[in-house]
Amino acid sequence: MTHDVIALAQALIQRESVTPEDAGCQQMMNDRLKAVGFNIETLFFTDTLNTWARKGTQSPHFCFAGHTDVVPTGPAQNWQHPPFSGLVKDGLLHGRGAADMKGSLAAMLVATERFVTKNPDHKGSISFLITSDEEGPFINGTTRVIDTLEARGEKIDMCLVGEPSSCDVLGDVVKNGRRGSLTGFLKVKGIQGHVAYPHLAQNPIHLSSEAITELSQTVWDEGNEFFPATSFQVSNINGGTGAGNVIPGELEIQFNFRFSTEVTHEQLQARVNAILQKHKLNYELSWIVNGLPFITEHGPLVDATVSAIKSVTGLTTNLETTGGTSDGRFIAQTGAKVIELGPRNATIHKVDECVSTDDLIALAYIYEQILENLLT
Repeated sequence: MTHDVIALAQALIQRESVTPEDAGCQQMMNDRLKAVGFNIETLFFTDTLNTWARKGTQSPHFCFAGHTDVVPTGPAQNWQHPPFSGLVKDGLLHGRGAADMKGSLAAMLVATERFVTKNPDHKGSISFLITSDEEGPFINGTTRVIDTLEARGEKIDMCLVGEPSSCDVLGDVVKNGRRGSLTGFLKVKGIQGHVAYPHLAQNPIHLSSEAITELSQTVWDEGNEFFPATSFQVSNINGGTGAGNVIPGELEIQFNFRFSTEVTHEQLQARVNAILQKHKLNYELSWIVNGLPFITEHGPLVDATVSAIKSVTGLTTNLETTGGTSDGRFIAQTGAKVIELGPRNATIHKVDECVSTDDLIALAYIYEQILENLLT
């Protein structure tokens, strides 16, 4: 007989919820949550379906957060097995979303069902914040739900995001924070002209080169015990008409900072402007703050999670802040303690995404033990 966690994960994978589509995944989860006493609230913003489900009204308030949307599969013929089949073979569950993050959603739900059945009078509250736009522009999902909760004074104390945090084996890494992400869009203006008459033109590529070198070599901070030093990377650069005999009139550069709690995004912006002005560039610069850094230090949430992993797997987990951003950044800004714990991330966003069925079953036991540690 198929384990309940695996059966639910298969059913979720079989729904083609390519961002921002939910394809009925949340309704499937909501029906089961309602059956064990959760109040279900559906929040639809523009193109994105979100669920806020809560059982209980007291503190401490523990939230499971995740997303039902997945990234596109690419050509299905490139997959060993159909990407929305949810096939189990040789101990692996195959399909888009198996690791990121329908497997985690299944483990969360089954863990919660088991916990509330055994502990109907548990203390505090349990909630689920589920969105369908985490893999997309992340405009109408978790951040909008958080805005709604904040407007009515509903606070999350602790949150576990089911992102695939594990590296080599289940539970070896828990993300207890994330770096901030700041993107800059720089346009440097020159004067277009003929390459044979450079004295009649101003080449913005040449004019910018020393400034870009300085930006790339600047030490923005030294990091701290939780975060590596802030990094600057040019991600896109575009200049020229395509002709080999024309000096371009403009240069466009996109760059990104991944920054620690040692520096603010305002400080980074000011320092970039100072460098550009020092090199006397004629430029326009706009910014997008993709996320602010956060850290959850040792305390009830981290300690309950580390203990649960140890009791189920025998591992001593590592706390890390590496990697990209997640929806945890929106929740952390409310003052909630946030961590990320999920299956191995080796195949996420790849062709032939898959996850160990044993890992998903164990993950549900870890989630259940976290609830036991915090709410009994």
